[in-house]
Amino acid sequence: MTYVTKRQNDRRVFVASVATETNTFSPLRTDLQDFKDSFYAPAGEHPETPTLCSGVFPAARRAAEKYHWQLMEGTASWAEPGGMVNGETWKFLKNQLLAELSAAMPVNIVLLGLHGAMVAQNCQDCEGELLAAVREIVGDEVIIAATLDPHSHQSQKRTENADLLIAFKEFPHTDFAEVAEDLCQLAERVAAGEVAPVMSVFDCKMIEVLPTSIEPMRSFVDKIKRYEKQGEILSGSIIHGFMAGDVADLGTKVIVITDGDAKKGAELAREWGMELFSYRGITRPEFITAQQAIEVAKTRDINSQQVKPLVIADVWDNPGGGVPGDSTIMLREAISQELTAVVFGTIWDPIAVRTCFSAGEGAIIRLRFGGKMSDQTGDPVDADVTILKLVRSAQQSFGNSIVPLGDSVWLEFEGIHVILNTVRSQVFSPDLFSNMGITLSDFMTVVLKSTNHFYDAFLPVASEILYAAVDGPYPSDPQTNDYKNLTRKIWPRIENPHQ
Repeated sequence: MTYVTKRQNDRRVFVASVATETNTFSPLRTDLQDFKDSFYAPAGEHPETPTLCSGVFPAARRAAEKYHWQLMEGTASWAEPGGMVNGETWKFLKNQLLAELSAAMPVNIVLLGLHGAMVAQNCQDCEGELLAAVREIVGDEVIIAATLDPHSHQSQKRTENADLLIAFKEFPHTDFAEVAEDLCQLAERVAAGEVAPVMSVFDCKMIEVLPTSIEPMRSFVDKIKRYEKQGEILSGSIIHGFMAGDVADLGTKVIVITDGDAKKGAELAREWGMELFSYRGITRPEFITAQQAIEVAKTRDINSQQVKPLVIADVWDNPGGGVPGDSTIMLREAISQELTAVVFGTIWDPIAVRTCFSAGEGAIIRLRFGGKMSDQTGDPVDADVTILKLVRSAQQSFGNSIVPLGDSVWLEFEGIHVILNTVRSQVFSPDLFSNMGITLSDFMTVVLKSTNHFYDAFLPVASEILYAAVDGPYPSDPQTNDYKNLTRKIWPRIENPHQ
């Protein structure tokens, strides 16, 4: 679809998005249906509300009004993080985007919403391959600009074929809409000849978890923002890396974009990169075991006057990291310690959900759920459950975006409450629970599957937040992960790869 503003200038802008995050160790596989289950908007049908990697669409629409662009929209697609992308699916999505771009030619700007960690059968660097193909179509004079998730892999092919690459700065990614706005504004400045972007990339030669909600990353991100605000650089991005992707370019990198000053960009990228390297081993929140987490929950007096629940994050059974999200290890620990007044969100089990819908609300049935997709996620749970609530096409929010959960069930047994869902998703917001009719203040403990994206939304409603590291199908130790394609020296596999 083409959007023509009232005072159209000569600038023709194409926008599209194709994104997912690939855990190459996951027992899952990703195909076109996974994209359609999560988010798939044909050309011209993207909603007004932004989504994580397609935030460029509403941002580009606002920019079109401001700068009087002629905007051509392609398809936007996103699949919940999962396993390797089916080869035919990647071929279809890539060729669809390229065909839409070709039909929109000639263009002056290409805006893309990418993730940066997509891996398909026979393609380790999907985004690099896509950007190279886009460059071949549009030529050297057209501006190619893209947003990225920081949990991605920065390759030389991407740097060579794009003019602007800007990653979300925050983890949790609360700034995805803001970053899309920044990309559009900067692309217009380049097109108008106001600035001449030069990208500099530094390889930190490390892989680590880098939440920006706590120090030292909070101050580090704030410093980059000050440099941008003061006009010392056009943009600064931290590519955290994604340790579950076995690719050659895995690892933390820094991208600095300057106005024609390659020397300054390289110096800043190196300076910030080595500062990041100095943070290795100290950026993660404190991780405790499942047993320890439930023991803390047990010490809470169920008859206390506490209004806010304890929140426990099951950090590695996080569907946002590409695993199924059907681990029962935390749940079984709660059962073992006879914990009550606890609610779990969520366990992915489409078969169990289907059974509950057949039984109906209020039914008491013998149900087996969880632990289906891997021998590392605990045994299925067998229990006499009461079905308290059934919700078709349940949802939660992440900022202004809507995240589907699919048909979902709230069930209870022995004082333990569980939400089962059919479309995999990590927990982003307390409204995941309230949309199911659950009031969190009724519970002493909330257990959720997410690494850190939940943090900002749950902080106001939690008495305390604990992070539980539970072994499972997520490759959570880069020192021992069985990488086949990573051949660079990188910490913690090498103590000091910069020597």
